[in-house]
Amino acid sequence: MGLRGWLLVGVLVALVVSGIAPYERGTWWMEVAPILIALPVLLATARRWPLTRLLCVLLALHALVLILGGHYTYARVPLGDWLRDGLGLMRNDYDRFGHFVQGFVPAILARELLLRFAGLRRGAWLVIVVTGVCLGFSAFYELIEWWSALIGGSAAADFLGTQGDVWDSQWDMCWALIGAVTAQLLLSRAHDRALQRLAAAPPARVGEDEPVGVA
Repeated sequence: MGLRGWLLVGVLVALVVSGIAPYERGTWWMEVAPILIALPVLLATARRWPLTRLLCVLLALHALVLILGGHYTYARVPLGDWLRDGLGLMRNDYDRFGHFVQGFVPAILARELLLRFAGLRRGAWLVIVVTGVCLGFSAFYELIEWWSALIGGSAAADFLGTQGDVWDSQWDMCWALIGAVTAQLLLSRAHDRALQRLAAAPPARVGEDEPVGVA
């Protein structure tokens, strides 16, 4: 079993474990919904449109962030509590980290799709478009949180995870922006090399390397 297969197994195991007695079942469903939606799509398109190994690793890590937040709710993740208490912070900042990742990983996903299927070239416009896509995705997620609050009322509080911050939505989008820019600064060269390796691989090898879609 290749790397992509192990990533898939790891995500599925974590998903099942996180679903055992989560803090709040409705919140768990809402937090892991992106995985439940994206994973079948990625598996269905894996052989025809394989993703780079780098992107698969990032998607798996993003899934684990969502899974952990779904099990505890973002405001109660123990790691965030330890950092809050150790650094004297005002709140559990795992939610902030989650939105940083929400910009970081989709930036590489958008970059890969735009380079491979939209005909964009590397350069300033690619950076602008990728960043805009990530900001749009983050804004849409904030709308989903708003709609869930309108429908669920106080029951949606754990999904929102505002922790009393009236500027929570703005901070969430800000951290997604920081994540998107950071990913492009740190990983663009590595991503280009991964794209070159994928393009150079024989079609049979690409298809044989286990399911590529891991989210």
